[in-house]
Amino acid sequence: MIKERQEQDLRTVEQIVDDMSLFDDDLMSMVFDKNKEAAQLLLRIILKQDDIQVESVVGQREFKSPVVGGRDIRLDIWAKDSTGKHYNVEVQQKPEGAHIRRARFNSSMMDSRMLKEGQDFSELRDSYMVFITRTDIFGQGIPVYTINRRFEGSNELFDDGSHIIYVNGAYKGDDAVGNLIRDFACRESKDMYYPELAKGMKHFKEEGGRWMSGGHPLARTEVERRPEVYV
Repeated sequence: MIKERQEQDLRTVEQIVDDMSLFDDDLMSMVFDKNKEAAQLLLRIILKQDDIQVESVVGQREFKSPVVGGRDIRLDIWAKDSTGKHYNVEVQQKPEGAHIRRARFNSSMMDSRMLKEGQDFSELRDSYMVFITRTDIFGQGIPVYTINRRFEGSNELFDDGSHIIYVNGAYKGDDAVGNLIRDFACRESKDMYYPELAKGMKHFKEEGGRWMSGGHPLARTEVERRPEVYV
């Protein structure tokens, strides 16, 4: 009986992990954590800036609210480049997780951590809030939605350095963004286009990173999140 239960648990773990793709935030955070090469590829494609040099990247970074009782956030990916720009990248399966006011909130939390006491506001670096959504939540069919503030009337850019980006996960174009989206939907590294992403996927799903003491951390997280599914 115990052996049968153990075998069932093992099959459950395998099912959970096998079903995951980079659209699952836990796996995505693991693949990108400290993986500057993958983060650099991601940002260069989405922002169309081939000169981005990522200096640091962490997965699942928590930002505490400075207000007692205020809302904290946990970022899927938080990166910084060689010019001091900050990037938050989030993957969302459902539209409500990428609410436009969440983009505003996350941006403000990044900004609040950039300046030290006594620094001038002009020293505030650019910040990029990037949502990669499973569906086209704005329904316009374009691959990347870029939101910047502009003056009403003249349409001139109000260059405050705050940028909000939505990547359409339903986009199927035959270009760099299309290849990136297809990689995010892949469940096996062998099917991926970009080796920078396939390497991390292979490690955490197919090699040594998959089985760790106490079971796979991805599976444990998913079971805790959705216990009604895995019983």
